[in-house]
Amino acid sequence: MQSASEQSQQPEHAYPDHWEADVVLRDGGTARIRPITTDDADRLVSFYEQVSDESKYYRFFAPYPRLSAKDVHRFTHHDFVDRVGLAATVGGEFIATVRYDRINDQGRPASAPADEAEVAFLVQDAHQGRGVASALLEHIAAVARERGIRRFAAEVLPANNKMIKVFTDAGYTQKRSFEDGAVRLHLDLEPTDRSLAVQRAREQRAEARSVQRLLAPGSVAVIGAGRAPGGVGRTVLRNLLASGYTGRVHAVNAALEEGPHHMEGVPAFRSVADIGEPVDLAVVAVPAERVPEAVADCGEHGVRGLVVLSAGYAESGAEGRERQRALVRQARSYGMRIIGPNAFGIINTAESVRLNASLAPQMPAAGRIGLFTQSGAIGIALLAGLHRRGAGLSSFLSAGNRADVSGNDLLQHWYDDPATDVVLLYLESIGNPRKFTRLARRTAAVKPVVVVKGARHSGSAPPGHRVPVTRIPHATVSVLLRQAGVIRVDTVTELVDAGLLLADQPLPAGPRVAILGNSESLGLLTYDACLTEGLRPLRPLDLTTGATPADFRAALTAALADDTCDAVVVTAIPWVGENGATESGDGEVLAAALRSAVAAAPGPAKPVVVVHVEMGALAEALSAATRTRPAGPPAPAPAPAPATEARADEPAGPDDAADRTPTRGPIPAYPAAERAVRALAEAVRYAQWRRQTAADPGRVPEFEHIDETGAAALIDRILGEPTTDTRGVTLGAEDARALLGRYGIEVLPTLPAPTPDDAVRAAARLGLPVALKTTAPHLRHRPDLGGVRLDLATEEQLRTAYAELTETLGKPEELQPVVQAMVPRGVDTVVRAAIDPAVGAVLSFGLAGAASELLGDMSHRLVPATDRDAADLVRSIRTAPLLFGWRGSAPVDTPALEELLLRVSRLVDDHPEIVAVSLEPVVVAPRGLSVLGATVRLAPPPPRTDLGPRRLPSY
Repeated sequence: MQSASEQSQQPEHAYPDHWEADVVLRDGGTARIRPITTDDADRLVSFYEQVSDESKYYRFFAPYPRLSAKDVHRFTHHDFVDRVGLAATVGGEFIATVRYDRINDQGRPASAPADEAEVAFLVQDAHQGRGVASALLEHIAAVARERGIRRFAAEVLPANNKMIKVFTDAGYTQKRSFEDGAVRLHLDLEPTDRSLAVQRAREQRAEARSVQRLLAPGSVAVIGAGRAPGGVGRTVLRNLLASGYTGRVHAVNAALEEGPHHMEGVPAFRSVADIGEPVDLAVVAVPAERVPEAVADCGEHGVRGLVVLSAGYAESGAEGRERQRALVRQARSYGMRIIGPNAFGIINTAESVRLNASLAPQMPAAGRIGLFTQSGAIGIALLAGLHRRGAGLSSFLSAGNRADVSGNDLLQHWYDDPATDVVLLYLESIGNPRKFTRLARRTAAVKPVVVVKGARHSGSAPPGHRVPVTRIPHATVSVLLRQAGVIRVDTVTELVDAGLLLADQPLPAGPRVAILGNSESLGLLTYDACLTEGLRPLRPLDLTTGATPADFRAALTAALADDTCDAVVVTAIPWVGENGATESGDGEVLAAALRSAVAAAPGPAKPVVVVHVEMGALAEALSAATRTRPAGPPAPAPAPAPATEARADEPAGPDDAADRTPTRGPIPAYPAAERAVRALAEAVRYAQWRRQTAADPGRVPEFEHIDETGAAALIDRILGEPTTDTRGVTLGAEDARALLGRYGIEVLPTLPAPTPDDAVRAAARLGLPVALKTTAPHLRHRPDLGGVRLDLATEEQLRTAYAELTETLGKPEELQPVVQAMVPRGVDTVVRAAIDPAVGAVLSFGLAGAASELLGDMSHRLVPATDRDAADLVRSIRTAPLLFGWRGSAPVDTPALEELLLRVSRLVDDHPEIVAVSLEPVVVAPRGLSVLGATVRLAPPPPRTDLGPRRLPSY
């Protein structure tokens, strides 16, 4: 190794603060990973003194009781290129370190272009088994790749099984040998599908565990509980006790005098330190200026997580935003996660926990719905709405400013939570959209995820939310969420409507709907609503106003046994007696009849919903059934796809998801046909997604004639030119053609024609017949304005067309005429791809002209697109029939079109510097297609929050 004097001669490099990261560890706690610097000498010595002799022996292959001054200098002085050290810290102190030194083929110290490094770890014994080394390996590998290192070499003693497992389980391509009494490992640091799967599985387990620690604490302290009744802290304390919480409860109030105290019958203390026993969760309800003191008290005494109800943070302006950043940094320095600030609280209805650490005055009934909101007010409304309609919850979390714990964390938890069958989310912003889409898609494959998005049209993030703002339309975002299997609704009412049906009923096997009831008019309204939502209703069965509950039971029994329907809507109006008054008890009797028919139904389960008019007793009776049935997530009536064998590097998901069968629960009731049918339609679409897309999402095919290296070199050259604008550059025609050509996308040559003679010479080069087009911005892609002349077969025709254009539309320098060869006639389409700061790369398709520009008839998919995505893109626009032989026209070559879409997707996925591509028009003929115009824009690549090693959002 290099001596201290040799190291001091190495060039200094700036401190790489982008390597700093907060990570969630296997047990749900957090740690901070950062580069080791010269200021860390005392921390390193203190850390080493707390490591056991055995761990020191495993690290240095010999007894090594203490570090010498030379060792300390070597381990704290790095150039951040050839020698790098990272530390994992909690409370500012080291708990683990990792270091690499670049080496050459002979194993000697080296510099670039050597691309191998020797790596070694040391983890404090008290923190072994928490996944610290695995997290450090992810981060040191990312650092090494950034510095041009492609391989790690490590020597490990055979008895050091834990460290060998860290390397072998990482998922990297590796070689293993035994030399001189040590295991020699070589790891190829290029990410693989397996290494990415390992990383994401560890992320899921860690983040799910961190939420579980918050939802199921063994003890809770309420900090800020007032001595007098009232106030936020005292209210939470009362709610916590009223819920029947099974753990230990403590009240904390710094204003208490010395001596024993009690509040609401539980011990009260001046600080967490005075409690004298472990506290898992602290609910903080003190003024914002006193929160740092409370956080320090919690962190120094082992509290695992915080629910910060206090306001006065990012929602209040610039000063509050800085206060919020400081809060997150302080909590994470102690390894704690935060719900809030400005939070409403958390609820867990599990019988073994019964936690209501929130401002909700009533504990919800236990049930199968998991609910997350970012707004306390919306949380109150949703809790009230679900309670009013008899729905139960498994857990609830209202995150406020969601500075730390977010909807993504809850998706990680609910994914394999056996107590949750349906996930309901109210989101005002999405901090990491790519990750959200990935997690939502995985969760939706096993249980429904229903989302209502607030602040859809404001164009900015809500106060207190630090997130990228999307530039794409709300409708496009909805399409992309649906692509991930998310059930996207527009209102909180629809959120509750869909949640009730999905939690209580099996998924429909198809769109066929039977309608029966005692009102012909209500049946017809339901029929129309089904058609509007794209369902296939059968002719309504009118039981007449004289129908009895027995008639309803018989009709529903027949419908459930009918193989020609997949779901049943029951419509009901009150019975009117002979004296004109509504008969008493009709609601309860009818509810019992309907439940009896459902319970006795043979064959595959079908969803049943009820539409009632002025029959509150019926709705109450239907919702009275218990919500605590031990059912699994709803599944389509046909048997689910066979479960694949679980791998150790993948989240296992619900243990018995493959064995669960559809279960009939309480029948949801709706006061309007439109609401019931809309909820049913969402279930039909989701079931279809589960059967088709989730079971077979397609693949990203490999194509010939793709030169990824050549494209990268061209991009680097263009962006590296001194004249290139650092904000980005739109490529010239030749560069755009060259770049696209690297991916097998041929753009028809376009030759400028500033004069009639130039036009004639261009035609001679291209060959007649040709097209003459204007490219002025106000005329581009607007053939309706007369800026295009086609099929010019002679020089005379070309000169005449040129004269007509310049006489009619303007001077040549204004029109910027060009000449192109003619191509086979077909349908003009447009293919686009763009990078959105919120959702990432989006691939879009539509017909050229008014269909896409005026009517917005475009389809969208996230990149990378699969072959199934490409096929769906082509078929999901409203004008798609024009591609498939509408009114006797010849069908066009859609396979060629789908291949073009996939090549564009691959291009922008491989090269994040490509921030926009537009191919317009793309003429799709019966055989083949022609790309007539192309625009490509390059810019420095935006940060990718979904790639690289695991990390929490930074503050």
